[in-house]
Amino acid sequence: MRSRLLVTAVVATAVAAVGGPAAADGTPSPTTGSAPRPAGAPAAPGRPRLADPHPCPDQPGFTCSTLRVPLDHRGKVPGTLDLQVATADNAGAPKGVLLFLTGGPGQPGVPFITRIATQRLPELAKDYRFVMLDQRGTGEFGAIDCPRLQAQVGSSDIAAPTPAAIEECSDILGDRRGLYSTEQTVADYDALRQALGVPTMVVDGVSYGSFTAARYAAVHPTHVRKVVLDSVLPHVDPQADDGLYFVGLHAQARVLRDACATGPACASDPAEDLAWVVRHRTAADGVKIFDAIVSYEFLDPTYRDPNPPGLPAGHGDLVGALHAARQGDPARLDTIIADMAPGGDPVASYSSGLHIDAFCSDGAFPWGRSDAPLGGRQAKLDRTLRHTDPRRVWPYTLATSAGSGFTQECLRWSSRPAAEPPARLPNVPVLLLNGDHDLSTPLEWAYEEATHAPNGKVVVVKGASHSIQNRERGHAGRDAVIAFLAR
Repeated sequence: MRSRLLVTAVVATAVAAVGGPAAADGTPSPTTGSAPRPAGAPAAPGRPRLADPHPCPDQPGFTCSTLRVPLDHRGKVPGTLDLQVATADNAGAPKGVLLFLTGGPGQPGVPFITRIATQRLPELAKDYRFVMLDQRGTGEFGAIDCPRLQAQVGSSDIAAPTPAAIEECSDILGDRRGLYSTEQTVADYDALRQALGVPTMVVDGVSYGSFTAARYAAVHPTHVRKVVLDSVLPHVDPQADDGLYFVGLHAQARVLRDACATGPACASDPAEDLAWVVRHRTAADGVKIFDAIVSYEFLDPTYRDPNPPGLPAGHGDLVGALHAARQGDPARLDTIIADMAPGGDPVASYSSGLHIDAFCSDGAFPWGRSDAPLGGRQAKLDRTLRHTDPRRVWPYTLATSAGSGFTQECLRWSSRPAAEPPARLPNVPVLLLNGDHDLSTPLEWAYEEATHAPNGKVVVVKGASHSIQNRERGHAGRDAVIAFLAR
């Protein structure tokens, strides 16, 4: 969700929505990441290693290097990939390695190591060696570039692209579809651990990074000491409905009502206002409203600020805009929707091509996994929705769920499905951190994931939205992480 999971859309002046801030580097050439290293290229012998170490540009105190990994860790498809890695220069840090994982899927990690380690968590940087990498299919040197998909949805995982954009991306990846799943990424993380020469790591993931962190811990339980899951996306989905976003749709009522619990009182019930607006506009508008509200949280976690940073003066106050629309004046809501319009993110800062392959290869849906026959998928989706209580998605409608990017992309995507990880996390300390105003990965998901963590603890950050360690306005959430990792 964008720097959410789970992957989110942004305005030009805002930060990228799935785990970290917008990348400051330029857009790569259209061919960046279009193909892996040829099958005949030699792989590093023996233990994985970090090659070509050099100072990270414009990030003093950090060394950048390259990790070569198999294109297919299952060994069925030949070839290798080179992943960019950034490591703090304090190799002898007393508490060892902290692998920090960004969101998406689609967001790189290397450009953000200074922000995370030096600016946001300097208290931890004294004792831990921070390590970040560009997940396969992302970043300056390896981003999958699907031009139509990138232009239409960018970093949004709610906006629905056209079938032609999905088909173009499928053709670009070709027989590599499914090789950018979280299963492959988790294997990359363990290759990185081996290259660092450490038996265990602390793993800290934000948004989709929480999903990969949990899956790494589940698959490699002896190689983690502690786990931080920030803005949590459950790492297993036995009910096969996370991709339909039922929980996130319904959570908007709770969040908007909580926003109105802070004085002055709202003029009406914002959840009822939203429900009315969704039902008096088209189904496509319902998806646009859903996408806009989730994107808006990155600028204004109160949902009521008329002038939030990153928007033109007077373009804020989502709650007021919904009420005005119900009263017959949709202009303010339409302005917010336009401000939050998705698409056009630089591929080096967010790869929508990586997003679709990872998310759809990982997920379970009403039609099954990503190798299910395309022909029967729509009928199975329709049957599931017919038997779903509409109250599960209120204040939205089931049409909003069916029309969202999650559903529409994966409905048309065929790939090798990722292997299912164990549901139970290892019996190591796990901190699950979530803002109660988070709409990208709602608080309900943190409690769901906690049922799989025998030594887990949920910390709720009041009034905060998505990505606590990276974006929290206060320090309560970061204090919880610091205290958890200091022990």
